[in-house]
Amino acid sequence: MIQGNNLHTYINKRTFLRLVVFFATGILAVAQPRIPDSPALRKVVIDAGHGGEDPGAIGRTAREKDITLPIALKVGQYITENFNNVEVIYTRKNDTFIPLFDRADIANKNNADLFVSIHVNANPKNREAEGTETYVMGLHTDEKNFEVAKKENSVIVLEKDYSIKYEGFDPSSPESYIIFSLMQNKYLEQSLTLAAMVQDEFREKALRCDRGVKQAGFLVLWRTSMPSILIETGFISNPKEEKFLLSEEGQDLIASAIFRAFRTYKNYIEGHSSAYYPKSQNSIKTTIAEIPTDTSTVLFSVQILSSGSPLSIASDYFAPLRKAYPDSTIRELFVNKMFKYITGTAGSYETAAAFCRDIKKMYPGAFVIAIRNGKIIPLSQILNQNQK
Repeated sequence: MIQGNNLHTYINKRTFLRLVVFFATGILAVAQPRIPDSPALRKVVIDAGHGGEDPGAIGRTAREKDITLPIALKVGQYITENFNNVEVIYTRKNDTFIPLFDRADIANKNNADLFVSIHVNANPKNREAEGTETYVMGLHTDEKNFEVAKKENSVIVLEKDYSIKYEGFDPSSPESYIIFSLMQNKYLEQSLTLAAMVQDEFREKALRCDRGVKQAGFLVLWRTSMPSILIETGFISNPKEEKFLLSEEGQDLIASAIFRAFRTYKNYIEGHSSAYYPKSQNSIKTTIAEIPTDTSTVLFSVQILSSGSPLSIASDYFAPLRKAYPDSTIRELFVNKMFKYITGTAGSYETAAAFCRDIKKMYPGAFVIAIRNGKIIPLSQILNQNQK
């Protein structure tokens, strides 16, 4: 495994956001590699974070609970309008306090096929922090992820007898989170896939800063018995993002992005869209070789997955790539306590970008990374140098 720096994706913001939302939702779903033996997706639970006496994060003028609810209702509306065969269940449809375990129980008792929890982030110490991130269940590998989980889990103190109900779990104690390292989450791959699709939509269509797919110990995800994700739609502590998330336009863009990811995921697990494979395996000329660690030459690869837990290279998740490029090598890098899976090695960004376009048809969250001396370096740094 190779250690290196985090890759921060910088998203250029356009000066206009007045897009026609339903034009975006009309784009055809991207074909995906299918998870074997996945059932049809007929029931989804949409969870609007916080509510009632629990305001969630607080900005200058807004409360988290007042942003998550309209976004959740819009997501459910888009699903209902476009899929007659999908039942949408809400954990709350008004300003009501719902305990965390009750939210999971709603999903479990209704035998839901998917659980999507919608939240808003905050960082009072850095009001310039921005962007979206999507979490799956797991033990945090980063202190920042831990802080997000602590913030969302702290709501349990509002519940009566919470210490008994949550078996002594203390949301502020790192020791309490050890239980998440003992979990065997059989829905991890599906959850990671959906999370990557959500982030891809946020980045490509809603033009949000992509903070990536992450893992942390969220109680609301702990008890769910189906693929589950928690979405942080932006930072209420950032005045610009707070204004965006409060606006009708901003909520439409966020909700439609989540809907498109849902649609892609549904087509993916049900096999309505078979996986796309390039017509010619030799259409992209790349050298598939081990990454040199003793050279200052910049090389480019394509990252297809980032996870807080290791995933077997032999996993079915990578089957479409192995079929399309049987001679390719999938590598696992360990970077800042995250497992990153990359493929291909090219000497130019243009070649890697062309390769990435094919890979994205199978893995929509894929993107090009730059590597020097065996370490991931900011891609923008290299591209800016090339422009000079």
